[in-house]
Amino acid sequence: MATRHNYSKDDIRKIVKDEDVKFLRLMFTDLFGTIKNVEVPIGQLDKLLDNKLMFDGSSIEGFVRIEESDMYLHPDLSTWMIFPWSTDRGKIARVICEVYTPDGEPFAADPRNNLIRVLNDMKKAGFTSFNIGPEPEFFLFKMNENGDPTLHLNDKGSYFDMAPMDLGENCRREIVLTLEEMGFDVEAAHHEVAPGQHEIDFKYADALTAADNIQTFKLVVKTVARKYGLYATFMPKPLSGINGSGMHINMSLFNDSGNTFFDKDGELELSQEAYYFLGGLLKHARSFTAVCNPIVNSYKRLVPGFEAPVYVAWSGSNRSPLIRIPSARGNSTRLELRSVDPAANPYLAIATILEAGLDGLRNQIEPEHSVDRNIYRMNAEELQKSHIQNLPDTLHNALKDLSADDVMKNALGERLYNSFIEAKNLEYDSYRTQVSEWERDQYLEKY
Repeated sequence: MATRHNYSKDDIRKIVKDEDVKFLRLMFTDLFGTIKNVEVPIGQLDKLLDNKLMFDGSSIEGFVRIEESDMYLHPDLSTWMIFPWSTDRGKIARVICEVYTPDGEPFAADPRNNLIRVLNDMKKAGFTSFNIGPEPEFFLFKMNENGDPTLHLNDKGSYFDMAPMDLGENCRREIVLTLEEMGFDVEAAHHEVAPGQHEIDFKYADALTAADNIQTFKLVVKTVARKYGLYATFMPKPLSGINGSGMHINMSLFNDSGNTFFDKDGELELSQEAYYFLGGLLKHARSFTAVCNPIVNSYKRLVPGFEAPVYVAWSGSNRSPLIRIPSARGNSTRLELRSVDPAANPYLAIATILEAGLDGLRNQIEPEHSVDRNIYRMNAEELQKSHIQNLPDTLHNALKDLSADDVMKNALGERLYNSFIEAKNLEYDSYRTQVSEWERDQYLEKY
């Protein structure tokens, strides 16, 4: 995880002076998970530290209407970080901010504020931390002479390949070194299954830090890739016929006594709390799919044959179900949700995942029996007999499941939920009215 410090205002002022910081990049995230930033000269530092820095919220997707546009950025000083790259005119620092209303209230449509709200509900339920270990994947494409991405992958490598097959190795190595300079504890970096596909795993962190880290990670990956003439994309399925990019989410729930998911005397050494949390995840899986797989393209990845999960089931031993239980135990006991993709807004995705698990705990939801055989080889009758549902196969169907689930609506809050549903229905409508090349190839001459 990226190191967090409990900086005071005076600490920040001293760092700015000692490190010759000239610009501040004030970062936050919109409804769609896009990183936004307000860049200000260092002369605005005191205004920022006093929570008096204002911006126009009406220009941010899913935020506010024109008539209520004034918003304030409150910096989370623990996220202060100086970028390893700088301009000729001095260093650039970033701080992640929470969005507040002019009345001094946390803005309900800020995804980060929403996650903080759900985490506070978790603490009221007696838990201290929800730890998240993400495994984000991405593709590297070559860029043309204008700096635009092409559809030409940068290599022909496959899983764990090395140079010369993996031509992204130097780029990936610099991404890792840059992340480490920024305080990340990188655990693994390797070529993934598909050509041009890469994965970098960093150490777990508490949910809010993990979401911040995912956003910072995306920024670093895209920035470093451009230095190598490459375009990094977190689009789940940029090319047909090869594996898509996922972002598996490893999770564990802690209280004052440690990891609540571990019980050395329990079945599979899992606690009853772990099974209830798992039951909640399975119950709400179809509903949170719209948030964890939020774009039309996400559903091109969630198909059989490319290692992505398609079925709502769990296992302690195989990788075909939605949720698996990695073998580590003790404080490393965790559940791994395999459906999430890197297009997801991490603040919203983690909020829905946590709320689903908390609902399982509140209502003592027992999961169905584990499925320890390859689900992809089960026929329809076997799937039905084992009570195994499919994940939604389109964004449209995922949105229908989300809209029917009050627990997931609560995970987003009324304002974010309404904005999300409206925006995603418009996105799907725009998609379904387009005529694709595939349709012309199939039907133009035939009919």
